[in-house]
Parts: sequence; structure tokens; C-alpha cells
Amino acid sequence: MLLEQPGPWGAKALTQSRLDPALGRFLESAPETGVRAALIRRPGRDTGRGAARRVLLAHTAPGRSWVRTALTGDPGELRGLDLPALAAGDHGGFGEPHPGGPVALVCTNGRRDRCCAMLGRPLAAELTVAGHDTWETTHIGGHRFSPTMLTLPHGYAWGRMSAATAQHVLAELARGRTVIDGCRGRSAWPRPAQAAELAVRRHETDPRADALEVVDVVGTDGDRTAGERARGRWRVTVARLDGRRHWEVTVTERVSLPASPASCGAAALPQSRMDVLAVRPLLPAPAG
Repeated sequence: MLLEQPGPWGAKALTQSRLDPALGRFLESAPETGVRAALIRRPGRDTGRGAARRVLLAHTAPGRSWVRTALTGDPGELRGLDLPALAAGDHGGFGEPHPGGPVALVCTNGRRDRCCAMLGRPLAAELTVAGHDTWETTHIGGHRFSPTMLTLPHGYAWGRMSAATAQHVLAELARGRTVIDGCRGRSAWPRPAQAAELAVRRHETDPRADALEVVDVVGTDGDRTAGERARGRWRVTVARLDGRRHWEVTVTERVSLPASPASCGAAALPQSRMDVLAVRPLLPAPAG
């Protein structure tokens, strides 16, 4: 759920901007329902103060992704949305289908991490000049990979983007295809599943963005996990969306060395990373 909010953003942008604080607190609580909220603004000079705000709603599940858009003169109307239904992929007729190609969201929240401002703003400006549907956005995670970009409707996250690479990514996505270089995974899934899907893409020749889905994530203790906070190993089952092939991917969480800063100006510390240990085709594909 993306709400246009011109003007400055603080480190906790949803409640540290010109947005009504009560609405900001509502948006901060949205993840409890499975919905992620962020603020957006167009690159360039702030000219939207007092105007109607653009709202984008997106669902990023493979084969069921969509983007809906609307203008609102009262952002408080967002509190009337059925967030659990939205998290499940039901937009309830909100707005209109978003026209055209992919949406590029470039993190420029300098109060959260100054690298996002120093590197993200020039990228957003160049993509806008090149004619791409581009928004600056508040924090989207992984700022040590600045400049970062999230693309809709597929929900893929990208890091260390140059203007040329980002334009190539957006051109491919406009054709329904994705690329591996610079991709950090599909945000609909937890981190182990993101790593697993990208690993399978290195074996699978179908470049379509919706070619693959994650059908199961199981911790080494046998418990299913949906959380990025779980430690250890995971067995992730990735399948073609048409069900013709399945893979079992073994993923482990490790500490990345040498130590590096998590953001601009931060102390160098060991960082968590997901490593793929094995990719094993499952033949024949499991029934169902």
C-alpha cells in the first residue's frame, strides 16, 4: 500500500512526515495484517502539496499480481480498507487497474540512510527522464545495497543499481521477463525462499517473471517457517507455476565476512546472508 506524500520524510517516515500522525500510526500497524505500507513521491521538485494524493495498491504473488491506482483528496480513507482481504490478494474493486508497464520504486529516504538519498535520488531522476514510471519511496530494506529499487507488480527487489542496469531490468519486466543480475529476490517470500527461487532461476531457462513459485518452506527441525528471524537451515520447494517441474533447495543462514557497514556511516559488523547449499530436481513432480 503506497501513499503519495510530498515533502520531507523522517527516519520513521510514516509518522515523521507531513502526513496526519493518526494515519501514519495506522499504516505502521498494517504489517500485522500482511500488508506493507510506504510513502512515495515523484522525483524532482515538490509541487504536490495540497493536491490530491496518488494511492497504489499492489499484490505480488506469482500469477496473481496486480497494481491498482486511485487519487484521493482524503488519505484517511485508507483506514476503511479491508487489510486482511488485501493481503490475501482481494483489492475489493479499489481504484482502477494501473496502466502501462512496471512501476519502479527507488528508496530515497536519506533520514533512514543517507546512501539512499545520495545514490537513490540520482537514479530515480534518470529513470524518470528515460520515461519510466518512477517514484521515490521510503525505506524498502537492504539499504547497504543502495541504490535499491522495488518493481511492481512482481515485487522483485534490486540492489546496487546503475541507471543502465535499472533500465534494462524495467525493459525486461515490461516484456514479462526478469533478470538475475542485481536481483535480491521476490518480496512476497521470506529470505530463504527468495534465495531459493533465484538459485533455481540459474538452472531454469524460462525467463518469465511469473515462471516460478515457492510452494513450501520447512525449517531443519521440521517446522514450517514464514519468518526471516528463524535461524539455521531450510528446505525450500520451488516449482514452475504450471506444475511441470519441482526443485528442493537447501538454504542456510551464515555470517558474511569480512564485516561491512549495514548503512552509510555505520560501524562495520558481520552481516547475515542466505547461502544456497544445493538445488535438487524432484522427478517426477509431486502430485497436486
